[in-house]
Amino acid sequence: MELANQMKWVPEEDVALVACMVDLHNVGTFNTDTGFNVSYLNELERMLEIFLPHAMLKAKPNLESIIRTLKRDSAIVYDMLSEKDNSGFGWDKHRQLVVAEDTVVIKKLVNLDIIVVLIMTNLLPSTQ
Repeated sequence: MELANQMKWVPEEDVALVACMVDLHNVGTFNTDTGFNVSYLNELERMLEIFLPHAMLKAKPNLESIIRTLKRDSAIVYDMLSEKDNSGFGWDKHRQLVVAEDTVVIKKLVNLDIIVVLIMTNLLPSTQ
């Protein structure tokens, strides 16, 4: 797939997607023991057409791709914050984002063979 063909998501679409997924879960029609059943993407597409009529989001590839990205990103954040020694990372409850005390370098093995290096610097002024 060419980079020019890839869609750029905006925060409003993320909010609508997560809200619709929460609604789907709460209704329970598409729930299974391990998450959602296979037909949930089509229902999610219909729900998002109501909230975002001009976005023209399709179950495949748009929703499938962004859900995969959200799962990956949330797993990375969860791993950063849940380890016994979280390497200087923290959670800013007010801004709803990950922060670091100083420049922090963390290496994680992802998908068995790929090493991801994440460098974060806290952009907030020091409160010393």
